Amino acid sequence: MTAAREQYEAFKALGLKLNMQRGQPSDQDFDLSTGLLNAVGPHDTLTRSGQDIRNYSAGGVAGLPEARELFGALMNVSAEQTLVWNNASLELQGHVLTWALLKGLPSSTSSWATQNPQMIVTTPGYDRHFLLLQTLGFELLTVDMQPDGPDVEAIERLAQSSERVKGVLFVPTYSNPGGESISAAKAERLAAMKAAARDFTLFADDAYRVHHLYPENRDVAVNFVDLCAAAGNPDRAFVFSSTSKVTFAGAGLGFLASSAANVKALGGWLNAQSIGPNKVEQWRHVRFLEEYPGGVEGLMARHAEIIAPKFAAVDEVLSAELGRGGELASWGTPKGGYFISLDTTLPVAKRVVELAAAAGVSLTPAGATYPGGHDPKNSNIRLAPTRPPADEVRQAMQVVAACIRLASEDHQK
Repeated sequence: MTAAREQYEAFKALGLKLNMQRGQPSDQDFDLSTGLLNAVGPHDTLTRSGQDIRNYSAGGVAGLPEARELFGALMNVSAEQTLVWNNASLELQGHVLTWALLKGLPSSTSSWATQNPQMIVTTPGYDRHFLLLQTLGFELLTVDMQPDGPDVEAIERLAQSSERVKGVLFVPTYSNPGGESISAAKAERLAAMKAAARDFTLFADDAYRVHHLYPENRDVAVNFVDLCAAAGNPDRAFVFSSTSKVTFAGAGLGFLASSAANVKALGGWLNAQSIGPNKVEQWRHVRFLEEYPGGVEGLMARHAEIIAPKFAAVDEVLSAELGRGGELASWGTPKGGYFISLDTTLPVAKRVVELAAAAGVSLTPAGATYPGGHDPKNSNIRLAPTRPPADEVRQAMQVVAACIRLASEDHQK
């Protein structure tokens, strides 16, 4: 029995049950927002703008004025350019894309569904983006994610190749899974580039724009709404975000920033299918986040204190067990977000995930970061260290390292 096999069997004999599969907040993170439950009392049903949160009409379809101001400021746009909805940003993305298919966007000449639409996505990327788009009937076109954001040259080539290419859906800040943030230069290029479709749209899922692991050394989120307006394409960008990993994952708010024209059009469409979002939850969030010491910034600094050591544990264990030379694997050290992207040097990712599962460590399925679950190199594994305690993260990474060694050894036989 080789040393790699012997070490793996020793871990397997421990009977572990560790989950590193999904990017969820920990109970410690949720505890930071316990005050949200009591942020609105029985005599606090009237907002500063005079809206009664108990009634249908409070605030209208676009959200409470106070919520639009709060989250507009977070996105660096005006309240008029902001729409606040329910949990979560993925739902809002679904609404926008569905209405684009049915009606087209304000800059469209016809509905997208009649055009056999295509959408550009980044790889490795977010599996829920792929699922949403494919369920709606989009054909996916892939481009690589690079250290400074998506491969913009590849996006330009695709966008200029056909009117069917309707946009790009990506995570601009601390991307899923690699943690890359788009550079200002690339963002400006996307805002100004020519496209065959006059309604080519940037769908920026900025879910992690405030999720800094190291607040003193953070990446700065770009303002796509302003960049597109300055480039003469004012309706090109929809930027989505949410409080799902700021407060409660199951009771957060999704919101978006776009041009006032886009927000008005979307509000009109949503008005046809809903009287409006949950205004009690919106007012609760406004009261809680405004009164939290340091506001959203202060709350996210507390989250960083909990999460950053877990990311550090991943890097420390993998570096100690595998080295950083890339002989067996390489991985990122992001400044924020919820994931770490690991690539095995040999095409053994599926085998690593299988071995880890047999040893009691649940990982995101290999290939999940590619459309259809097919990673052409069979190398990428998304690590999600946020939910388990730091000591469990450390132990799980020791198992993962052992699995990488064993899978690589077996592959070379």
